[in-house]
Amino acid sequence: MAALFWFVVFLAAFLALAWHRVRLGTATGVIAALLLVCTLTSTGLGLGLFLWLLFAAIVVPLNVTAIRRRWITRPALDLFARVLPTLSATERTALEAGTVWWEGEMFSGAPDWRRLERLPEAELSAREEAFLDGPVQQLLDLCDEWRITHEDADLSPEAWRFIKAERFWAMIIPERYGGLGFSAYAHSCVLAKLGSGPAGGTVGPIVAVPNSLGPAELLMHYGTEAQKDHYLPRLASGDEIPCFGLTSPHAGSDAGAIPDRGVVCHGEWNGEPVLGMRLTWDKRYITLAPVATVLGLAIRMYDPDGLLGDDVDLGVTCALVPTDTAGVHTGRRHFPASAPFQNGPTWGTDVFVPLDCIIGGRAMIGQGWRMLMECLSVGRSISLPSGSTGDAIASARLTGAYAVVRRQFNVSIGRFEGVQEALARIAGRTYACESVRRFTANAVDLGEKPSVASGIAKYHVTTLAQQVAKDAMDVHAGKAVMLGPSNPVARRFQAAPVNITVEGANILTRSMMIFGQGAIRCHPYVLDEIEAANDPDREAALDAFDALLYAHIGHDLSAAARSLVMGVTGGRTSAAGRVRELAPHYRALNRYSANLALVADLAMATLGGSLKFRESLSARLGDVLSYLYIASATLKRFVEDGAHAEDLPLVRWVCEDAFAAIEAALAGVIRHLPNRPAAWLARALIFPIGRRAQGPSDALGRQLADMLQTPGPQRERLTPRCYADQTHRRGLSLFEAAMQATLDAADLQARLDRAVKNGEIRADHPAERIEAAAGRGLFDADEARRMRDLYALQMAVIHVDDFDPAEMQSVVARERAQTSGPG
Repeated sequence: MAALFWFVVFLAAFLALAWHRVRLGTATGVIAALLLVCTLTSTGLGLGLFLWLLFAAIVVPLNVTAIRRRWITRPALDLFARVLPTLSATERTALEAGTVWWEGEMFSGAPDWRRLERLPEAELSAREEAFLDGPVQQLLDLCDEWRITHEDADLSPEAWRFIKAERFWAMIIPERYGGLGFSAYAHSCVLAKLGSGPAGGTVGPIVAVPNSLGPAELLMHYGTEAQKDHYLPRLASGDEIPCFGLTSPHAGSDAGAIPDRGVVCHGEWNGEPVLGMRLTWDKRYITLAPVATVLGLAIRMYDPDGLLGDDVDLGVTCALVPTDTAGVHTGRRHFPASAPFQNGPTWGTDVFVPLDCIIGGRAMIGQGWRMLMECLSVGRSISLPSGSTGDAIASARLTGAYAVVRRQFNVSIGRFEGVQEALARIAGRTYACESVRRFTANAVDLGEKPSVASGIAKYHVTTLAQQVAKDAMDVHAGKAVMLGPSNPVARRFQAAPVNITVEGANILTRSMMIFGQGAIRCHPYVLDEIEAANDPDREAALDAFDALLYAHIGHDLSAAARSLVMGVTGGRTSAAGRVRELAPHYRALNRYSANLALVADLAMATLGGSLKFRESLSARLGDVLSYLYIASATLKRFVEDGAHAEDLPLVRWVCEDAFAAIEAALAGVIRHLPNRPAAWLARALIFPIGRRAQGPSDALGRQLADMLQTPGPQRERLTPRCYADQTHRRGLSLFEAAMQATLDAADLQARLDRAVKNGEIRADHPAERIEAAAGRGLFDADEARRMRDLYALQMAVIHVDDFDPAEMQSVVARERAQTSGPG
């Protein structure tokens, strides 16, 4: 019994010391004191001597610096250097670009929730609010989705003029250059509202690209003063239309392998001999290329004649080329997933331009990859998550309204549990999208360049929005597949893959980028350990690595202790934020953060450099990091929205869905970890009493479904700033007018349904039933009018379009039919 008692005491002491990351010397003293009491009270001389010798054998090498460095740290450094993943120049640049933000807390194993609560709230200025309510609303009023996508394959001339006149392309350009100088959050809100409107898949990219990765952003960060003074005012006014060429047929996601080149040489420019470069490129998928006046290019620079120095390969470089330069070609337009925004290929062969066309001038030769990585993280933080969030918000409102209006079996379809499941997923995923959009855009305003968080936002928001679009299609059913002006959801479903694929295909973002970068950038020690291992001064390397190694071991022991204890208690022993209602979610996240810290280090320790080639494992580890981030953003949003108690079901749904995904990902990592003893250890520490998360319940889902079908402040908070025209004749405004009328007439509809059920009214057609009820005095004149108006609205919503066969033919087909004649 005494042995069991002391075993429990030492285990509890070890777990407590590891949990709190107690310093090695202090921990040694605590264990020594306990051992002294144990040997004085409970052991004989022989056993006591053995325990003290064992204790000394462990703690002396750890506490005596000279012994530790020679016999432990130096071999560990040599082993680390051997298993260290080989980093290419482009990988190193990507790792060094940007900053680590909240995602770093997720890797810590002990997130600081006070830090999350102290982050300033994302807010709009009065001028930014006015832009959203004015020009953004007016631009969307100009967009006829069916005409744009089916007839003109472009925005109207009025819309193009409006975009230029209202400086939509100048949101990120400072006011001193004629721009709007908006915050990143305002920029994001504009793109989200555009995404929620008709033809959002067309107008959104047209507005987004000049404000994202492109000439304006690159010029602002890296351009010479002369380049800024020349281009930025012209870009702000729309006198210059920009595009940026990065993707080539031979280098898509692997943008560092671009084959497009620039060769330094002498030539003539505007009649004068200058030192310049001959550019050869072949780019595709370039948004605005068909209408651009200035082309940004990423090319690889070479100096074979040594005109700039001794190096031949100068590296990736970014340049600006006027599209009217001789030899610049723009091809015919691409047609991206039925969203006809201006997009197409561009190419040129031996096009001569001066070196002054390099963004930032000669000093920035070879710096293009770094420039792109830093700016790409900002664009991925804003453009794609924002547009996709707008899509999800519109789909949520449209589908909630449709579920009220559309009746089957004499009840609104939103009463069926199968439909409620879809509505719950739509509501929960829309809430998550908006939370991540707001959280990540605000990071940019706080001065961050969140390379890892931007990958999380890009991948998960675009994927969640696509899932929302799919569920919306299922609920709208037959109406959703009949294209035409009356169908407001199908184009969103069709265009969703655009955001999925651009700026890095989502498959590679998940399987290579999120954890691939996150494991090194966000980990508290790995990047510094890599730097130490690469230090040519071996003694300096040993000094640095010694401190890092033991801090890293303490980190792992803490993660193991926290995983085990919180795996048993469900995190109840851990810290939480100030909002009491959120405490269970904070504590669950503490547990999963510790799990990530533990299993990530086990994977890196046992697989070494080969981990980056284990893409499925990397993807699952990235999923854990991602869902920790999504849940954190959700908790932050709830507080920023005012901590309304009625919004708690949304928070619960997102968090419970995230926790189930995290546990599934952790179980997947453990199952497929090649080193089985490490996997067994991970399982024992992470799931000591098995998996606990089960996902959202049906009852919770029904609460979310009701939210989407109930007009009011809660629904507005769930779907903020969603576009609706003011006519109540099309799109969302029509659907919501019909929904409100349906809800307002619920008592009249119930009266009519009872009369039909009781046999008082025998008509089958809904319109005939209304007239029969009016004729029998079941409705008075005003009630009959309301029911007739309701029926007209409901029919307008459920109406689908039909066409003359000639209308469905392309212009080419019609012309061919006219010239060939019958037969």
